[in-house]
Amino acid sequence: MSQPTTVSPTDRTTIRRLPELANRDRAMLHAIVDEAYVCHIAFIADDDTHCIPTAHWRSGDDLYIHGSNGSRMIKVLSAGAQACIAMTLLDGLVLAKSAFSHSMNYRSAVVYGRFEVVQANDEKLAAMDAFMDKIAPGRKHEARPGNGKEINATTVLRISLGEAAVKVSASMPSDKHEDFHLPVWTGVLPLNIVRGAPINAEDNRNVVIPDYVKNWSTR
Repeated sequence: MSQPTTVSPTDRTTIRRLPELANRDRAMLHAIVDEAYVCHIAFIADDDTHCIPTAHWRSGDDLYIHGSNGSRMIKVLSAGAQACIAMTLLDGLVLAKSAFSHSMNYRSAVVYGRFEVVQANDEKLAAMDAFMDKIAPGRKHEARPGNGKEINATTVLRISLGEAAVKVSASMPSDKHEDFHLPVWTGVLPLNIVRGAPINAEDNRNVVIPDYVKNWSTR
């Protein structure tokens, strides 16, 4: 059965503020998850609310995270607590003639649901290989894989991307008619992540530099 190409809204994912910015394209959701390296996970534990930044990756229509077995967040999410995961890619600052008309261009995703534990060690290793591929394609073939002790001390969790809200803003300034005459510059100040030149560690003197490192700044 093929995967739906759109994300169906639920009560929690229906965008009510600026609904015209809602995006139901599953490919857009996947692209945001793939481009972002960090997500923020909100959950409740011991009558307190927490929001923790953590690394994530995607395989199919699932989002994955990992952490130490002793992590409070990992323990709570493993037990089936409701979670809300958010990530935002900031693409630009939108400068208008009026201070109150300034805005931002962005792509954001918010996911709701419960995580499940990846139980089998072979599945955990496959998931961690996918994480390595996100960091640098080909890295999983060079870095030492986790040993039994490391694998047993690590929990891998996944959550479906089936209940998600995606919002995309990509606009020029929208000024009020009464502000059109003001001699104020308007436009967009673009923002993006720039890949810098790799920094060699001291113990790399006799190591062949792999292509994914050589080409890092041009990817």
